Amino acid sequence: MRRGFYTIMAAQFFSSLADNALLIASMALLVSMQSPSWMPPLLKFFFAVSYVLLAAFVGAFADALPKGKVMFITNMIKVLGCALMFFHVHPLIAYALVGFGAAAYSPAKYGILTELLPPEKLVAANGWIEGLTVTSIILGTVLGGALVTPHISATLLNFDFPVVDFPINTPTEAALCVITFFYGLAALFNLRIPDTGARYAHQKPHPVQLVCDFSHCFVTLWKDKLGQISLAVTTLFWGAGATLQFIVLKWAEESLQMPLNKAAVLQGVVAIGIAIGAVAAAKFVPLKKSLAVMPMGIAMGLVVTTMIFVHSVWLAYPLLVLVGALAGFFVVPMNALLQHRGHVLMSAGHSVAVQNFNENLSVLIMLGLYALMIYLDLNIQAVIVIFGLFVASTMFIVMRKHSANQRQFDSLALIGEHKH
Repeated sequence: MRRGFYTIMAAQFFSSLADNALLIASMALLVSMQSPSWMPPLLKFFFAVSYVLLAAFVGAFADALPKGKVMFITNMIKVLGCALMFFHVHPLIAYALVGFGAAAYSPAKYGILTELLPPEKLVAANGWIEGLTVTSIILGTVLGGALVTPHISATLLNFDFPVVDFPINTPTEAALCVITFFYGLAALFNLRIPDTGARYAHQKPHPVQLVCDFSHCFVTLWKDKLGQISLAVTTLFWGAGATLQFIVLKWAEESLQMPLNKAAVLQGVVAIGIAIGAVAAAKFVPLKKSLAVMPMGIAMGLVVTTMIFVHSVWLAYPLLVLVGALAGFFVVPMNALLQHRGHVLMSAGHSVAVQNFNENLSVLIMLGLYALMIYLDLNIQAVIVIFGLFVASTMFIVMRKHSANQRQFDSLALIGEHKH
């Protein structure tokens, strides 16, 4: 890997670490405000909705400037969102601004990989980025939980800077200071990201033109024989992954008799599996063979259905690691292929913006369907079976579509194609 890749990894790690710690701190702030119980889950909704609403604009912004500069600017937007909580702005609004920064950050973060690295390095690069992101999610959640515990927050509040007296009086404010520090570290690494020299056509300034541009890119990627397959898989993965988080919590409560704070650990177990699968894919799956991993998606869906037979924590751990590993192993090559096709057909920023739009729309829809099933009072075993069979059957349909495409012409020959 080129030297700049490791700088990108460091910037992504600290920015994602801070995002996830801030989510826990925001939830703690809502609890201290005695907000209704339905409000904390809305933090994730407000965060994700920016990816959908701003998709037409963030891709153009990512391509308008060098990617490192874009990552620095958008990271500072996250800092602003974090800072708003100091001034008693409602956490939903503040975290929505963080989501805005993250939505604009993502096209630059992934887009720079296609500018910096050759196509044959993209699977490995995505594997390390995804593995590191999952690690930051786990550590960020642990960090956020630690920062709001009474013992650590009391220690932070008792710490005095020499000469300067900061008006920090609550545990949440102390946690926000530490989280801001990690955003600052990410910003320092952003400034060290090299300029790849890639430049794109002048971006259209009018919102209507940007929406039309985005629509054109959206249609182009879905019509492409490789783009449509990889986009369908990653869209399914992110929607399923977000829903699986809530399914695991409910399943742990009902089948394993675990309270919420212990059930949350199981999400980390799934994340560990994803990291293992992502790193394995990076090592063993070249870009040319990326489509060969699709059966893993069917396997993941079927393995999920076996959760209904598990009532022991010690069986739950290896099962969830296996689910995560299968997911990580099939999504990383698909993600790399999608980035490659997007780079060939349009630009890196526009391609990732289309990807983010589809994936986060899938998150919102699948979470809505999950909420509807819970509202209809379906038991968790039925929900698990429906979810697992949906994932497996959808992956089977995608594989059939790819086979139909191959009968028309060998679309695999397009892998490694130079930019149009």
